[in-house]
Amino acid sequence: MSLQTLSGTVMEQRPESVIGALDRRLLGAILALSLIGIVMVASASVSLADRNLGSPFHYLQRQVIFFALAYGLGWFAVSVRLEFWRVLSGIGLLISLLLLVLVLVPGVGREVNGSTRWIPMGPFNLQVAEVAKLGAMIYLAAWLSRHGDRVRHSMAGFLLPLAVLGAMGFLLLLQPDFGAAVVILGIGLGVLFLAGVPLWRFGLVMIVAVAAGAALIVTSPYRWERLTAFLNPWADPFNSGFQLTQSLIAIGRGEWFGVGLGASVQKLFYLPEAHTDFVFAVLAEEFGLLGVLLVLLLLAYISWRILAIGAACLRQDKTFAGYLCLGVGLWFSMQCLINIGVNMGLLPTKGLTLPLMSYGGSSLLMSVVALALVLRADYELRATGARSARGGAEHE
Repeated sequence: MSLQTLSGTVMEQRPESVIGALDRRLLGAILALSLIGIVMVASASVSLADRNLGSPFHYLQRQVIFFALAYGLGWFAVSVRLEFWRVLSGIGLLISLLLLVLVLVPGVGREVNGSTRWIPMGPFNLQVAEVAKLGAMIYLAAWLSRHGDRVRHSMAGFLLPLAVLGAMGFLLLLQPDFGAAVVILGIGLGVLFLAGVPLWRFGLVMIVAVAAGAALIVTSPYRWERLTAFLNPWADPFNSGFQLTQSLIAIGRGEWFGVGLGASVQKLFYLPEAHTDFVFAVLAEEFGLLGVLLVLLLLAYISWRILAIGAACLRQDKTFAGYLCLGVGLWFSMQCLINIGVNMGLLPTKGLTLPLMSYGGSSLLMSVVALALVLRADYELRATGARSARGGAEHE
């Protein structure tokens, strides 16, 4: 389909009619988690913002703005046919690669804590890794929808999309952003495996990927320090193990019912990045095990529903929608597991946010857009089923 033809059929339905027919349970869970995230960002950041900026609600105000922007983009994404994204997948991939290169250009990318991951855009800093994740998922879904048989039966067809994802991972490592590189490559391998790639090919690539990751850790002093601190954070609780020990203290203080909203002690300049990477620890401290279980149930339901929609799309031969949903589901669940695992001391420290909950405009924007695409896939699937049912009734 040409872009000219596509432009006339992108939004045939009225947006309000589409939104009214969305999966209300999934949309409700997404909104609930986003609102919990706003509350936790407000609680976790108030002391830091007051001390550093003289405005206790600075981060809350920005997160509310990001929330409005994110759901505005989500409204657009859910109103647009998925065919639009499939046709433009190549352009999206090129934009993602360009941003990954551009952020490394001196004077363009912004460096924070030794990493150059952001491009300043006025009052907003764009984290290019978040755009790259979405671009990679759309590209991979489009590739599999066109070349699925080639990927399953040809080594070249299997390695080509991996080479593209590997190039993204390499550019991310130059920032450096090891966590984002692991997520993109992990999602790519997961989707290819679910697409039916033979296990022996998948196994060979996994061996190479694990060996490369181990080499990167061993040859990088700061990554090695993170690994050793993760294995025994209490050996150096005031230096290399500081983040993890403070996170564990916060989680332990929460006990069953928590200390109450706003009553966290660890967020008071003890727990670094309390409103971003470690917002889950503040949640555990203030709302206890019950609050943690509620959030875990919401995260698990969203992840399960996304994967279920993807499987249903594949059963109806909607390959692009199916693989896109599988990619988004793996992305969402993997990033949640890594972030929570880091907070609980089950994984080494990584700079990955908790989707929909951590402070950060780029993460919230791309997460909501990705989830909107899933909602659109479910809408198109049910609309096709309804048309088929009406057609069958007419023939009777």
